[in-house]
Amino acid sequence: MIYTCTMNAAIDLYVELDTLKPGRVNRTVDEDYQPNGKGVNVSIILKKYKIDSVAMGFVAGFTGRFIEQSLHEMDVKTDFVQVDGITRVNVFMNADKEYKLVNQGPSVTAEKQQELLDKVAQFHAGDTFIVSGSLPRNVSESILAEMAKICETNGIDFVLDTSIRSLQAILHHKPYLLKPNEEELADFFGLEHELTEEECIHYGKELLTQGARNILISRGEKGSIFINDDTCILATSPKGDVLNTACAGDALLGTFIGLYKNGTPLEEALMRATATGASTAFSKGLSDLQDVPQLLNQVEVTRREYV
Repeated sequence: MIYTCTMNAAIDLYVELDTLKPGRVNRTVDEDYQPNGKGVNVSIILKKYKIDSVAMGFVAGFTGRFIEQSLHEMDVKTDFVQVDGITRVNVFMNADKEYKLVNQGPSVTAEKQQELLDKVAQFHAGDTFIVSGSLPRNVSESILAEMAKICETNGIDFVLDTSIRSLQAILHHKPYLLKPNEEELADFFGLEHELTEEECIHYGKELLTQGARNILISRGEKGSIFINDDTCILATSPKGDVLNTACAGDALLGTFIGLYKNGTPLEEALMRATATGASTAFSKGLSDLQDVPQLLNQVEVTRREYV
């Protein structure tokens, strides 16, 4: 079974405006409310590919109930820990430019954190546990190391997609896959410039030497890179009109893990994942997959000789 974990879930409100002007009432021309959070997105994209998963994490209040109800309507199973407060609402506006307003979310007690860890300890060997997104208030990065340790001990494949500096504590437990984007990869190594393709490969390999088993780097319009001890594969991204980049990396990760874990050859899984990520960027929310076959025709993969 694949489990996804969103510790700081959200409802994402997508709004479109002709213009956005300060000090005035700005009327929207389109709006859409969607259950969100990076792990939630992974579970949704998996279901679109007819792959089952269980969405986990923390939810709170009426907005949390909306997320659970929405997932159930999509036939996605859930096993969230209920906490006090209100699950956050994030706003993504597309006017003359793209604007992203991301809120903090509820505070989570130590008791509720332990409740989530206890659920992870019940997984079976061979299960996949995907942890994505930011941490809510009162939750430290140490919970990720605890999760990684539980997974290593119990033979669970631990996948991580989140921005943290304390990677050493997690790499020590040999995570199955890390999915940084270019900016996160640079941040891991204290770099402040935009990484070149060669630098992405170099620092991806460095994460392998420190314990990670697989690396999937999302590069936006430049495509994606997959690296492990045996191979390095680059995929180009299709071209199109970008509406919202917020969920593209989640679509990439969910598609790749779901297909690859279900036996799809590596290059094919990476190609379809890259096309699905691009399709999502060209949509208001997660892709409906309708244009993925067409976008696949624009994806090219290159296998680099591994050194």
